[in-house]
Amino acid sequence: MNLLLLEDGDFIAADRVLLSGRRLKHLIDVHRAEVGDSLRVGRLNGLMGSGQLLRLDAEHAELSVQLDQPPPSKLPLTLLLALPRPKMLRRVLQTVSSMGVPRVIFLNSYRVEKSFWQTPFLEPAAIREQLILGLEQARDTVLPEVIIEKRFKPFVEDHLPSIATGTLGLTGHPGDYTLCPRAVEQPVTLAIGPEGGWIPYEVEKLQHAGLQPVQLGERILRVETAVTALLSRLF
Repeated sequence: MNLLLLEDGDFIAADRVLLSGRRLKHLIDVHRAEVGDSLRVGRLNGLMGSGQLLRLDAEHAELSVQLDQPPPSKLPLTLLLALPRPKMLRRVLQTVSSMGVPRVIFLNSYRVEKSFWQTPFLEPAAIREQLILGLEQARDTVLPEVIIEKRFKPFVEDHLPSIATGTLGLTGHPGDYTLCPRAVEQPVTLAIGPEGGWIPYEVEKLQHAGLQPVQLGERILRVETAVTALLSRLF
């Protein structure tokens, strides 16, 4: 936790917060905080700044806070991801949140098992938990928008073209395609498939919607690795 993330319900005054639960435990066990310590803090979807620890016991931590710094800028990106397997989903959510992705759309694919859509990790509270962990890691406060689209064809045909308009549309996919560009200076719409890649029909549909296939080389990467590699190369 590189940033102590504060929620509206934590505020007992305009410049005073009271914390308990996971964040209190982290302050005690990891930070080994003591009264008088100064900590990096940020208000969820708001400003960042510093907090001074006024009181600490087994039940609560009380801090005075000064919030006067904007959070880091987000990437100019809409990221489409074929829904990964549940255990990987949590890591992917943390990764995209920590890397500054503002909008993620989880999409169905032929190679996405139907059981993946039943995971409790897709519940709003579970998604939010992982996104917050990513924000804390990266010192950011603004939650990414997460959209779930269970029907590939209607979404790609009816909605994706308008999303991709005015952006550099790319589909990450292994094969005989051009290499992914580097250090782009325009908004991007990027689609990343499952570990086995999109099927040819899906690549074609994405291409018709304005997303051209690109590759990173011969190796097949895990989804979380592909996300990191592609975003690092693009931005």
